[in-house]
Amino acid sequence: MCGIVGYVGPRDATPIIYDGLKRLEYRGYDSAGIAVIEDGEIKIRRDAGKLNRLGELLFNDPINGHIGIGHTRWATHGEPSARNAHPHVGESGRVVIVHNGIVENFLALRDELTAEGASFSSDTDTEIIVLLVERYMAMGHDLTEAARRAISNLDGAHGIVLLSIDEPDKIVAARVGNAGGVVLGIGEDEKFIASDIPAILEHTRKMAFLEAEQMAVVTASGFNAMTLEGDEVSLEIMNVPWDPVSAEKGEYKHFMLKEIFEQVRSTTDTIAGRVDFKEGQINLHQLNLTPELVQRIDKIIITACGTAAHAGMVGRHLIERIARIPVQVEIASEFRYQDPLVDENTVVLAISQSGETADTLAAMKEGRDRGATVWSIVNAIGSQAMRIADGYIGMQTGPEIGVASTKAFTAPLIDLYMLAILLGDMRGTLDKKRRMELVRDLRRIPDLVGQCLDRADDVEKVAWELKESEHCLYLGRGINMPIAYEGALKIKEISYIHAEAYPAGEMKHGPIALIDEDMPVIAIAPKDPWYEKMLSQIEQTKARGGNVIAVATDGDELMQEIADHMLWVPETPWLLSPVTTIIPLQLLAYHTGVLRGADVDQPRNLAKSVTVE
Repeated sequence: MCGIVGYVGPRDATPIIYDGLKRLEYRGYDSAGIAVIEDGEIKIRRDAGKLNRLGELLFNDPINGHIGIGHTRWATHGEPSARNAHPHVGESGRVVIVHNGIVENFLALRDELTAEGASFSSDTDTEIIVLLVERYMAMGHDLTEAARRAISNLDGAHGIVLLSIDEPDKIVAARVGNAGGVVLGIGEDEKFIASDIPAILEHTRKMAFLEAEQMAVVTASGFNAMTLEGDEVSLEIMNVPWDPVSAEKGEYKHFMLKEIFEQVRSTTDTIAGRVDFKEGQINLHQLNLTPELVQRIDKIIITACGTAAHAGMVGRHLIERIARIPVQVEIASEFRYQDPLVDENTVVLAISQSGETADTLAAMKEGRDRGATVWSIVNAIGSQAMRIADGYIGMQTGPEIGVASTKAFTAPLIDLYMLAILLGDMRGTLDKKRRMELVRDLRRIPDLVGQCLDRADDVEKVAWELKESEHCLYLGRGINMPIAYEGALKIKEISYIHAEAYPAGEMKHGPIALIDEDMPVIAIAPKDPWYEKMLSQIEQTKARGGNVIAVATDGDELMQEIADHMLWVPETPWLLSPVTTIIPLQLLAYHTGVLRGADVDQPRNLAKSVTVE
């Protein structure tokens, strides 16, 4: 969601912060701003719209200082406008804030402050916080203590960063609940703060991460971390291995296209170091599995949102088929309100690209509170979902910048496949021969993904068939039913075409009424155990004048005879087929979005890391 960048050190803060905000554009935003302390005053430049508008302000009216904070805002309170853009300064002009999250008791606090005589210069809930900080500073407290007291008044989850001209060498940062990351970057006599790693990776790979209910006082020479109650804590400093160049588009027109094509590398990387192909063994040591734990698991609940939830649906097939453990897939935003049946023999497995998705973190907490073992599959190193889990699997895809997830969908499919093999092996549901076969199939995946990507030009031709459509229907069965859901989500996100996805067997129970010559039907129909059933559904579609785009296995002459357009995929072991069948659907969404003139990297109303409920 919103992006935060801060700097304190000997260099000019403004270009460092601005460049950091550029690297966080993928989160989605509608306004941006920067504040620095210059000659004992807080100087602010901010505006609605894209960062280039802020850049023009800074060019025409520069601000310079050795300490500053910046923000890209995604509106929650108040329309996108210059007056509502962050940073926000208090009435005294002595304190300035940037903030991620929602002040849930905003109205009550606003009424309270109004009664005390406070006046407001914006429509935001963020301004409440800076006014509270000023209230406590007026009582004689320093910035750190004033921030702590102000935070104690807030309901909701927040990431907060503050500066004051009274203490011009200090940044105070706090993380309240699961409002998104607060990353501290450690440089030589300079420090950085960000809501996500890519913003500061150019300057340092040494980073520490605030946990929920922690805050830090940061100066150029160091930082002190503490709980919100004031108890000192020690933060682990991690060396983050990502290369800053990987966050650049390079030869590709869009990040989304780059990340689709990175899937040969990302599928390789998520396997790397975890598979012994000679012995047919899987090693996921960061899950902290023990024989006793594995034997007592009687249920796994996969919880996630959006694309990650669709990966979880595939994971259900994999784990139940291979490890013979019952699996439920629960949407994270619903899970914690369901009074779920969870106990010490349950595993709650969360999937999240960012590792900071508020609903998913809340679902993990719900599982832990009920006694479950909590695992996570995450991409972002050092993220909350990784840190609070009992064990985790890293996707190892590198940063994903495009808002619509691509490589962070295929990576957890492989992670779940490896998990299923490991659990099946440890529980005795796999014999050595079958385990060796499954592991051997895994080796083929990067090459099969590459073969799918080799057909990108053919997919672009099919995209012209969808360019003028306003509605379409996606159908799949079995392990590829979730691919129908994910394909429909992608076309909605990227091209703004309304799409519905259904289990193909449900078509005759309602959706068949929609089918005519103006309703494209995208059928995921590789040669898997449900192939014959999919043929029947496609025949029914054609009988009603439907225009069929089929995702099908190379050489399928029967499918080619009945479908109108083909999206070919190489023959793939069926348990791994979702990794290949999704590739042409990602490309189809991308090319259709481009043809329709959409901003495929930053679709309207969407954000990369959803850190509010």
